[in-house]
Amino acid sequence: MTVRRLRRQGGEPWYDDAAGRLVRPYTISNGRTRPTAHFDLLTMVMATGRRPVSCQGPDYAQVLGLCGGPVSVAEIAAHIRLPAVVTKVLLADLVDCGAITARAPAAVSAGPASRTDRALLEAVLNGLRKRL
Repeated sequence: MTVRRLRRQGGEPWYDDAAGRLVRPYTISNGRTRPTAHFDLLTMVMATGRRPVSCQGPDYAQVLGLCGGPVSVAEIAAHIRLPAVVTKVLLADLVDCGAITARAPAAVSAGPASRTDRALLEAVLNGLRKRL
């Protein structure tokens, strides 16, 4: 016998213990699979403090609740238990209505500090070969 939990006032998603989430991810994003803004999994997002007029609902509220400080797209997707593409659509909606800001991850500099030490990598490879 499976137990179904209904959505509570706090916006908790519907779950069936055997089947998982009862509302399919594409319904949360209204069938959209492409966000209107570009997001990398490492893109940092943060709430602006503005309350969205058009982006309302429990899923948007849950995402906004996670954006009190800088947080990555990957972290948000993990917390709300949705695929990254659906999370990106929700985040793009929130950016479009001014509720959050997004900052792309900093590019890795090509300076000497970012270069990989070839000798170290070869030592690791040799150690791994010895263990096999």
